[in-house]
Amino acid sequence: MNEVLKAIKERRSIRKYKSDMLPKEIIDQVIESGLFAASGKGQQSPIIISVTNKELRNKLSRMNCEIGGWKEGFDPFFNAPVVLVVLAPKDWANKAYDGSLVMGNMMLAAHALNIGSCWINRARQEFETEEGKEILKSLGIEGEYEGIGHCILGYVDGEYPSVPARKANRVYYVD
Repeated sequence: MNEVLKAIKERRSIRKYKSDMLPKEIIDQVIESGLFAASGKGQQSPIIISVTNKELRNKLSRMNCEIGGWKEGFDPFFNAPVVLVVLAPKDWANKAYDGSLVMGNMMLAAHALNIGSCWINRARQEFETEEGKEILKSLGIEGEYEGIGHCILGYVDGEYPSVPARKANRVYYVD
């Protein structure tokens, strides 16, 4: 089977990670795959923030936990040491689509590199807050951006999930 098709069929969301940091070369390969995602009018508008700094990673986790309504101390990033935040210009009509393609490419690339990944929501809400806006400002990111998602990465802690059967009756052919 074609390797791309195989990765698409086998990739699963991982929700338990070892705390070991990934090599920068692996992170960069995953990011590069996101930069090659298709985008509306070829604008390449989404940006990616690579967070390996434990302090910032934990701040984002805390913010995400609060927005999600979980008990203090819950880690919505499941101990993953790397968080790739995807944002897109707030005024771009295709922001959600373009950012989603970036996220998908990165998750597939991670799987192809034997790295676990998962899409974590609530990036939009995080970066709408004053704290989120301050984070962007502190990183030198100017302009109005909307959070699309967090692509968490790390080494899988435990068994890799099996592939569930696909639901029937989801395709309609018109000949």
